[in-house]
Amino acid sequence: MRVAKPIVLKDAIRLELERNARGRSIAARIVMRCRIVLLAAKGLQNLEISRRMKVAPRTVNRWRERFLELGIEGLLMDAPRPGRTPSISAEAIAQVIEKTTQSKPVNATHWSRATMASETGISDSSVGRIWRAHGLKPHRVDSFKISNDPRFAEKLEDIVGLYLNPPEHALVLSVDEKSQIQALDRTQPSLPLKTGHGATITSDYKRNGTTTLFAALDTANGEVYGFCQQKHRHQEWLKFLGMIDDTVSANKEIHIICDNYSTHKHANVKLWLEQHKRFHVHFTPTSSSWLNMVERFFRDLTQNQIRRGIFKDLEQLIMTIGDYIDGHNKNPKPFIWTAKASDILAKVSRAKVALNKRLSV
Repeated sequence: MRVAKPIVLKDAIRLELERNARGRSIAARIVMRCRIVLLAAKGLQNLEISRRMKVAPRTVNRWRERFLELGIEGLLMDAPRPGRTPSISAEAIAQVIEKTTQSKPVNATHWSRATMASETGISDSSVGRIWRAHGLKPHRVDSFKISNDPRFAEKLEDIVGLYLNPPEHALVLSVDEKSQIQALDRTQPSLPLKTGHGATITSDYKRNGTTTLFAALDTANGEVYGFCQQKHRHQEWLKFLGMIDDTVSANKEIHIICDNYSTHKHANVKLWLEQHKRFHVHFTPTSSSWLNMVERFFRDLTQNQIRRGIFKDLEQLIMTIGDYIDGHNKNPKPFIWTAKASDILAKVSRAKVALNKRLSV
């Protein structure tokens, strides 16, 4: 008869095993394993222990061997198990990933679970699990635009410098137009929000005209100067600059941050600026509207008033915009710019490298 390997216990180990074997808050499987080892330490063989513990001899042998190899820690944890054999091979998974990232389906711009399942011969749910496991979302697309302005770094540092370290005794204004704001009226009355049901609004509408909002955001305190005009030509831009000139104290220099729209660079605008020396214009790099802080105010205006608004006529829309600006200015809060120019330049550089690498493939 084969003799099992003997177990010799130190006093500290024995005490811990006995404590676990008696523990009422210890998992039953741990209690059983500790009792097996304690009986083995008394010199009992596996068959005798299996009769006393009413377990299979191979179970006794397994935990005797595990204790001799790993000690008490080996009793407290289960060995890793191989689990179910994967129903989808590694080659099939690689095929799904390759097709998702490097090809397109016929008559579609991107893969869906159904089209990929039909292409590879596996189920829709399996395709979904593979995509989730590898972070693939073919139905989503993120937009981007990298500026090709040759003076990008210079303009970026200039504008970020105005945000982070504005000049003393000067006003820094982030200025832009929000054009083509539509006065939309719904074809049927909307239903209000109530318990269990969200507010409703018809999908079709009537157009009652458009307006353009000229707005200047004071980057220091968040106050907004603005008015609406029917058009956004250089004539309206000059009217807006004149309004700022009349509103701002005469002893302050005015720094204006705006984009490269042709209206802002018209010959008449340049002549006006030469005659008003306290105005200093800083143009953002091309394709960099995100650098103009007033765009954040425009987003809030659209979200809070325009998108779900109902306007019977153009005058109601203009009054609503004016009321929103007045309400904003009662308790203005500045948008805090935190990104350093060096960090932005580094990010743009990485984006250009990634883009060039993709184009070269």
